[in-house]
Amino acid sequence: MGRWRPPPERSTALITRHGHDRLKAELDELWRVRRPEVVAALAAAAAEGDRSENAEYTYRKKQLGDIDRRVRYLSKRVPALKVVDAAPGDPGAVFFGAWVEVERIEDGECRRYRIVGPDETDASRGWISIDSPLARAMLKRRLDDEFEALLPSGPARFVIVDVDYPG
Repeated sequence: MGRWRPPPERSTALITRHGHDRLKAELDELWRVRRPEVVAALAAAAAEGDRSENAEYTYRKKQLGDIDRRVRYLSKRVPALKVVDAAPGDPGAVFFGAWVEVERIEDGECRRYRIVGPDETDASRGWISIDSPLARAMLKRRLDDEFEALLPSGPARFVIVDVDYPG
């Protein structure tokens, strides 16, 4: 018997227009292009005979399972997402989709982040999830507001230097 774990928190179902289009394109590409290619390769590997020692057959079955798992996830997730592509009524405050520049008070380091949905986070681009501790702490704040965020490395104090919305 396994150890009981509480269910994970549900992630926010918000996404930008670009992120939604990207997920739909991924689903379409997986279903119409990748899956048929893998099924054909799996059939060819199965036709070779003994499947118990056929590495190609084993690899293709695993690959097909991975594709089917992702297709199942995307086909449930994409319709459940709410696309947010309009700027908020108050563009001076931090909301979903905002580019926010913050300065860490302790060392003066400035960083620029974009608040996006959990399905489109990308640390290398500075895109953070709206569910992240930093984004939650800066929501509804305005220019020059100070706030504290409980980060994995510990509590940190920030000040908002700039708020901008794309488009």
